[in-house]
Amino acid sequence: MSNFSFQLVVNCSQTQARAGVFSTPHGIVETPRFMPVGTLANVKTVTPAQLADTGAQMILSNTYHLHLQPGEKIVAGGGGLHKFMAWDGPMLTDSGGFQVFSLSEMRKITEEGVVFRSPHDGQMIKLTPEKSIEIQNILGADVIMAFDECPPYPATYQEVTAATDRTYRWLERCIMSHQRPDQALFPIVQGGIYLDLRTRAATDLAKLDMPGYAIGGVSVGEPPELMAQIVRTTAPLLPRNKPRYLMGVGTYREIKGGLRFGSKVDFNQIILQNFLESPRIKCLPIDEETAEYYSQIYAELRRKGKPIPTNDMWIAATALQHRLPLFTYDRDFIHIENLQQGKSLDEFTDFN
Repeated sequence: MSNFSFQLVVNCSQTQARAGVFSTPHGIVETPRFMPVGTLANVKTVTPAQLADTGAQMILSNTYHLHLQPGEKIVAGGGGLHKFMAWDGPMLTDSGGFQVFSLSEMRKITEEGVVFRSPHDGQMIKLTPEKSIEIQNILGADVIMAFDECPPYPATYQEVTAATDRTYRWLERCIMSHQRPDQALFPIVQGGIYLDLRTRAATDLAKLDMPGYAIGGVSVGEPPELMAQIVRTTAPLLPRNKPRYLMGVGTYREIKGGLRFGSKVDFNQIILQNFLESPRIKCLPIDEETAEYYSQIYAELRRKGKPIPTNDMWIAATALQHRLPLFTYDRDFIHIENLQQGKSLDEFTDFN
């Protein structure tokens, strides 16, 4: 795994906050660093050049959704994930494990893997640890994630124990299936809100000497104070000389909190403020009217039997509320009524 290294630059003795440099085949990532989400190999409404202008260094894409649309073979035919989305910096792919949580009404878990019902056409799709790694090897991101079972909140101790143990067994199968030395496989610490399970999982994973580690199963509905407790308990148990990925967080409050406790506070605050004040960026409020549009979209799609990811429904709700066109190649949005969509700004002269 000589393509990857992590240099710990600063470690605060009081807060344990860290700053470091994670080197990958496509460049470095200065940590701590927020990863924009490009679920389908594109960050919605933003070009790669605009994304780079914000200071983004690493982008996240999703294995499950790329497998459904357009398919990993099409991405590979386009030169791999980086060329497919015209991003030459580091990338990470989620394993599809989060969909075990988010699509709970449309899936069945067994020891072999998970069977999903496609939200596009109702087709049954089987995702196993081996299949997840195969897809991620084909996509070609720098960092790939182990297939895991993300338990919901709330869940009983017995349910979370079963999910945590299964996650470890699935990791062993992921390691056996991984074929590319130019991709770093990160395991995921599960354990829900139960700190003894978190401790056991983190301790067991640390023994494996993986190139990096992730803390998963947070930001799934638990109160912020519980999330903080989970991170405070888990992080110190992970290897000091390896990068750590806190999965699923990314609200403004969480980002601001992360910056406040980091070691490059002033520098990071300037980057965030410049981004928010850029004339090309307009932050739209999410209020009660947005929530009403969201509720209408949710009810409409449920009635049609065409569920789409939650974040897509919020994007559509915001666009409808503010009468804005949406520029995307994501086919999920075609199921939403009255939503203006286009592929060129020339179609919307008032928007220029």
